[in-house]
Amino acid sequence: MFRLETDRLVIREWRDEDIAPFASLNADKEVMRYFVEPLTYEQSALMVEKVRYVYDEYGYTFYAVEEKCSGHFVGLTGIAPVFFEVDFVPVIEIGWRMARPFWGKGYAPEAARAVLNYARDELGISEIVSFTAELNKNSMRVMEKIGMVRDYDGDFLHPKVPEGHELQEHVLYRFSLWVKFSFLGFS
Repeated sequence: MFRLETDRLVIREWRDEDIAPFASLNADKEVMRYFVEPLTYEQSALMVEKVRYVYDEYGYTFYAVEEKCSGHFVGLTGIAPVFFEVDFVPVIEIGWRMARPFWGKGYAPEAARAVLNYARDELGISEIVSFTAELNKNSMRVMEKIGMVRDYDGDFLHPKVPEGHELQEHVLYRFSLWVKFSFLGFS
């Protein structure tokens, strides 16, 4: 059973009881502001099925995140293969989505750092990417906080966003995990 812990969070496999708060998160127009549209309950439940399948297939996925002190469902974070066609595929992406009551607490970078460390140390993954709509400055800040660097040459038009939509232009960030820096006293 997958489980990572940080000082304030538990990153774990999905439970059936996570579907309702996840669906609520995905129905929140502010949370989904940089997606084409919010998701229905059924779409959220299907997404949980898909991330469970990805875990069974690849041994990693987007995981549920809960707040340690309260046990409340916070959102998701994790890694998964990119399943659409674009120049930089095949590659593994890291992503996150947090419920609005948990914004501004640093949970997204805290969870993402734990997943990056796990990807490097336990899975031996050498490179991770992340991407978002060019308008999503908050997500770009999280990418920079966790040490990712923008690949301006990799910016792209997301093939799953309708042509001409304001969210079609996406930015690409990269993080190379192969350098452990132990020779400098860092890890």
